[in-house]
Amino acid sequence: MFELKRLSTAAIPGALAKAERYRLLNEPEQAQSICEDVLEAEPANFEAVRILILALTDSFPHHDPNNVSRAQELVARLPSEYERAYFAGLVAERRARALLTRGGPGRALPAGDLVREAMRAFERAEAVKPADNDDALLRWNACARLLQRHPELGVIDEQSTAPVMLE
Repeated sequence: MFELKRLSTAAIPGALAKAERYRLLNEPEQAQSICEDVLEAEPANFEAVRILILALTDSFPHHDPNNVSRAQELVARLPSEYERAYFAGLVAERRARALLTRGGPGRALPAGDLVREAMRAFERAEAVKPADNDDALLRWNACARLLQRHPELGVIDEQSTAPVMLE
């Protein structure tokens, strides 16, 4: 086995910038590795935690269940109630979107449950949001539109949650 080399604390800002670039280049594994190095050097670096959560969720379409549990563990480490709720919503929403991307039978029910879980988390985040920050509202709206585009996601226990219109 190889012993990992330790990142210097002076190199952390540049490393985080690289991690963000790798995420934008759709190379989440590179971003994850960099964030793990940053957290090894500075365990309380919450910017690294945030980027790592996002990089892990970028990998959800590739179906690595370890990434889901790791992302959820990291969400619990975030410093504010707002961030914990907001990022919990992102994890749930991205899991739902990954399920939809993979398709196949039986995906709608768990995906719909995850979208509703995300919406509840975004509502919790919105209740404690910082001033002038509507990120949770924007994500909630994106989830609502996803449910509108995919009515099959509105099914709970085999019953549609859409209102029934009677004549």
